[in-house]
Amino acid sequence: MPAFKYPLLVLNCKTYDKGSGKRAVELAKALQKAAKKHSIGGAIAVQAIDLVAVANAVKIPVLAQHCDPLEPGSHTGAIAAEEIKRAGAAGALLNHSEKRLDLQTLKAALDRLHKNRLLALVCAPHVRLAMLIEGLKPDCIAVEPPELIGSGIAVSRARPEVITETTAHVKKPVLCGAGITDGDDAERAVELGAQGVLVASAVVLAKQPAKVIDELAKGLRTGWAERKKKKRRR
Repeated sequence: MPAFKYPLLVLNCKTYDKGSGKRAVELAKALQKAAKKHSIGGAIAVQAIDLVAVANAVKIPVLAQHCDPLEPGSHTGAIAAEEIKRAGAAGALLNHSEKRLDLQTLKAALDRLHKNRLLALVCAPHVRLAMLIEGLKPDCIAVEPPELIGSGIAVSRARPEVITETTAHVKKPVLCGAGITDGDDAERAVELGAQGVLVASAVVLAKQPAKVIDELAKGLRTGWAERKKKKRRR
């Protein structure tokens, strides 16, 4: 069964033109290169139509951006867990602020992923929902205040309590997202207790996405090392 490596840098390509087709493959390769260079984990969430091409190009976990709680059958337009697996992907990103699910639907989707031995990264807008989601047994949870998504204002700086409160109450690995733009933001997030970051536009829309990916990866590694030092001192 696939697994995430921590600290973890997850890139969500959304449906940006610059994150689709050949560009999705290029981003995945840049992320894989940076992850290896800095000894961190990497994962990329791409559109369903890009899953096969990206999964064939890299060894890091490739995620679908959604999974429907349905078995294969007469469900036009749906994304079944079996098809995600058949495409060579490792799992799915669920409950992003742009693709919200109620808890019942989310549980059913998670069940489908679990049955197919696929990874589930589930987003939550705040600590209360993160605590409820943990009971559904995702592999990790990404906490993202919706008001900061795409703002360029990092949650690790503007709302550090979101990270500290979530990591204090949730035992599953916690990532943070929303406004993370550079290595300093990523480093700060890990020092606050997160086990990685979820990013999108800061990378996909950058003039030099590979450079931004490398800076984020370096920040994660630096923050991770500093956190370990502090634990040893206690």
